[in-house]
Amino acid sequence: MRGLIESARRRGLNGWTSIERGFDAAFGSGLNPLRHLGALACLAFMLLGASGAVLYAVLDTSAAGAWRSIEALSHTPGSWGSLLRGAHRYSADALAISLGLHIVREWLNGHERGFRRFSWLTGVPLVPLAAAAAIGGFWLNWDQLGQYSAIATAEWIDALPLFATPLARNFLTDAMVSDRLFSLFVFVHIGVPLLLMFGLWFHLQRITRAVVLPPRALALGTVAALLALAGAWPITSHAPAALASVPQVLRLDWWLLYIHPLAEASSPIAAWGVVGTAFALLFALPWLAPRERMPVAVVDADNCNGCRRCFADCPYAAITMAPHPNQRVGREIAVVDADLCASCGICAGACPSSTPFRSGAELATGIDMPQLTVDAMRNRLRVALAPGSIVVFGCDHGVRVESLRSPGVLPVSLLCTAQLPPAFVEYALRDGAAGVLVTACREGGCEFRFGTRWTAQRLNAEREPHLRATVDRRRFAFVPAGRGEESALKSALQGLRDA
Repeated sequence: MRGLIESARRRGLNGWTSIERGFDAAFGSGLNPLRHLGALACLAFMLLGASGAVLYAVLDTSAAGAWRSIEALSHTPGSWGSLLRGAHRYSADALAISLGLHIVREWLNGHERGFRRFSWLTGVPLVPLAAAAAIGGFWLNWDQLGQYSAIATAEWIDALPLFATPLARNFLTDAMVSDRLFSLFVFVHIGVPLLLMFGLWFHLQRITRAVVLPPRALALGTVAALLALAGAWPITSHAPAALASVPQVLRLDWWLLYIHPLAEASSPIAAWGVVGTAFALLFALPWLAPRERMPVAVVDADNCNGCRRCFADCPYAAITMAPHPNQRVGREIAVVDADLCASCGICAGACPSSTPFRSGAELATGIDMPQLTVDAMRNRLRVALAPGSIVVFGCDHGVRVESLRSPGVLPVSLLCTAQLPPAFVEYALRDGAAGVLVTACREGGCEFRFGTRWTAQRLNAEREPHLRATVDRRRFAFVPAGRGEESALKSALQGLRDA
């Protein structure tokens, strides 16, 4: 089972990567919506909250007046009510789509395992909460579609032996749909999103600088697209609900109400089986993945001065600061939480003691990675660097720099490009390299979230430690590139050779 799932994941990842590269070509990697799916889902949730607050203000929360108050919005002057209804519905569709794609992308990239397991397991329950809130929204309109959804949901729940009295009995006659029952509808559609908001906060607990909004241009474009959809295809109500008749023609929202046709095409129990199996698999995936435990960052008390740079740069809050064991007043030391450490090495690249210009046979740093120490990186340059060659620093998760190996080219692959202390660029040039090429993952595609950003800022003297201004920029290049984009790296390499 584990082998089959892993094989399917690898095949799916190749296809997904090709699609992402196509979107990169169309939008640019920084604005590629496939690289901001989680943030787009958060944006859609915020739009739902904002539009829903206005809709609730004009909603008559009674069984008799709900349909009339919602229908009146479609006839407001300037059609603002129609746009508001459309924006609310299409934001719900956007949330469903982006949430589904976000789960697929994270699984294809293997982000359900290891230190990310907590985020995965706290994210899975958000899916049924979002589905319940969406389905409950159709009931509030109390038209024929809301009637169909409410009855179908009640019958689906009744298939389980949970209640002594079937829920479907509440919909035998119009008189049975009281204001009290309608208050329950309101609670489902408003109370469940509050639980969803709390679950989202819990989901992001182990992520520092959580990105909950996409880049401004992408956010504005998304809002404009939703408003355009609302104007081009307005959301209109069906006829008022009438329990004495069965609706004949319904305009289903397949993104949100898919469970009803599934239950009708098979049976309520079969639909429960499909949904239960799907969520059981989602919860089991972290344990079905190959078990691999990477060594975590190690702190050297003799070389850690408590500067807090590693603490500030860690993407997963794996580093905290504690009083230094030398007991000096105000002195701190970094402490690594092994359960949260991503083994990315970004902390080693942030440490000021990681400079290769330090004297001594062994380069000991304040914080380092056991599997690839800063000292090992320096020794590799000392041993393998031939005068006049070009050094290529890359990332194990980005473009394969080993594919560039040739006479005159020394590739050095790191756990993450941000593991590279900027001083290594100057060190390589002083040690005889004709040029240095640094490559990192595409913007928005870093395996460790901020590796590309921190690297760019350090090399541009926008973040400490930074590359000194005395370095000849003609002999240095920084090129973000993902898997399969070796051609972009070869072009940059040729540009350095020409320079």
